[in-house]
Amino acid sequence: MATVRISLFAPNGRMGQAIAAAAAETRGFEIADDGDVLIDFSAPDALGASLSKAVEAGIPILIGTTGLGPDADRLIADASKKIAVLRAANTSLGVAVLLDLVERAGKALGPDWDIEIVEMHHRMKADAPSGTALALGEAAVKGRGTPLNAERGRDGTGLKRQEGAIGFASIRGGTVAGEHDVIFAGADERLILSHRAESRMIFARGALAAARFLAGKPAGLYSMRDVIQSL
Repeated sequence: MATVRISLFAPNGRMGQAIAAAAAETRGFEIADDGDVLIDFSAPDALGASLSKAVEAGIPILIGTTGLGPDADRLIADASKKIAVLRAANTSLGVAVLLDLVERAGKALGPDWDIEIVEMHHRMKADAPSGTALALGEAAVKGRGTPLNAERGRDGTGLKRQEGAIGFASIRGGTVAGEHDVIFAGADERLILSHRAESRMIFARGALAAARFLAGKPAGLYSMRDVIQSL
């Protein structure tokens, strides 16, 4: 197995350190300044800089940063014409499978079932709803074949749920790495699809799997679904 050399755009961040630790204990990976793949789990306003670095080096990039600004789609699309770009709100392999299940459930159950998404993260998380929660909402409406109509942070009285809307609730506290529940509520029954992250290392290990997938890939836009389908 060829060694994949990984460059970390933010090596001193929580995820940068976790990825370095995962690489140290996993055969076939090495952290390097001039790697085969660049991984960015930094801050939303650093996206332009990380994409430019990857394009200049001619190497693929994994974007794991969430809470990206309004220009993110355009920046990523432009870069993906020159290099391989994998954008992931969550690099957990379990969450990648969950996204697929949510899409299938959305298609099978249709608009008669209400969908609510509840997520919990540590007290330091700066964006809400989480990028993973929003990705789960997008997966659900992709299955339904409808645009995302999100109801966020309901508060007040006399509220009535909009038909076809997806509700998002965000909880913050403690050191929770990440919890997501997708609730499909129908007449007299509920289906709940859940994922629990018990350690940040699951995201680091998923990032390594994504890096191995990206190494040598042609220009284009990829997702964690592509990663799990390649395993």
